[in-house]
Amino acid sequence: MRGQGRIYKRGEGEVQRYWIAYYVGGKEKRESAGYKEADAKKLLKARLGEIHSGKFIDPKKAKTTVNELLDNYIIHLGNKGAKSINTLVSHLKPIRELFGCERAIDINGQRIDNYILDRRRHAANATINRGLGGLKQALNLARKQGVLNHELYIPQLKEDNARQGFFEKNEFDAIVLELPEYLKDFMGFAYHTGWRKGEMVSLTWNLVDRSAKEIRLHTSKNGAGRCLPLEGELWSLIERRWSARKIESKDGEVSISPLVFHRQGKTVGDCRKAWKTACEKAGYPGKLVHDFRRTAARNMTR
Repeated sequence: MRGQGRIYKRGEGEVQRYWIAYYVGGKEKRESAGYKEADAKKLLKARLGEIHSGKFIDPKKAKTTVNELLDNYIIHLGNKGAKSINTLVSHLKPIRELFGCERAIDINGQRIDNYILDRRRHAANATINRGLGGLKQALNLARKQGVLNHELYIPQLKEDNARQGFFEKNEFDAIVLELPEYLKDFMGFAYHTGWRKGEMVSLTWNLVDRSAKEIRLHTSKNGAGRCLPLEGELWSLIERRWSARKIESKDGEVSISPLVFHRQGKTVGDCRKAWKTACEKAGYPGKLVHDFRRTAARNMTR
């Protein structure tokens, strides 16, 4: 009977294996069940139980690895035009290193707890949460797409978000003196505007109206555009960047960078090490680039 499935043998002579067959949504599924009839009966019973309880996962889909789920999620975000994907990719690296090659259905709550315990020795709760949040969203997407029925409880750690850091002008000036040349104006722009790093590294000259002394962003993290007037030190900074557009290669060829902020024509990359070193040399260790956002808001209010 279809509802009960069946057990049968395949092969020749002494190398015959037991197989099971059952129906899901009116379609027959077949699966190898080993060399013992008892094992075949046990597996068939388990499959029928999964089907009746709505927890059945196609054995082929059950082989899906954590890396495959995360890759699928990153592609999904890219198709939606999501921002900060590179940051998410970075947060997911520790998860890929530990779980990446394993089947997604084999990851359980205990293993997540052990992961958290180990990561807390090296990272802040907020950093851990960003990675686990990405894993959770990847699992949710897989369920919506019918790839998995796997449900996994992923806790969120308590975060201390009550940061009150600000920069005074003398602190900022001292740190800038210790920065490499390509970061001086970059950090100066962050200090005056409070812009996110992602907005600054992608800022191109076609968005800068020098005649009107304005920068116009068509969109931002919240989806809304905005206009930034250029006055005083900020205008002087933009004029310096305009003069730094020309890039001369080792063979003497000259090109014009479309980026306002660049490093020999290339996008400004990870600058955490350079920033940390500059802060320590200036006598202000532990200062955060993110503090520019609060500082800029305070200075504009003043």
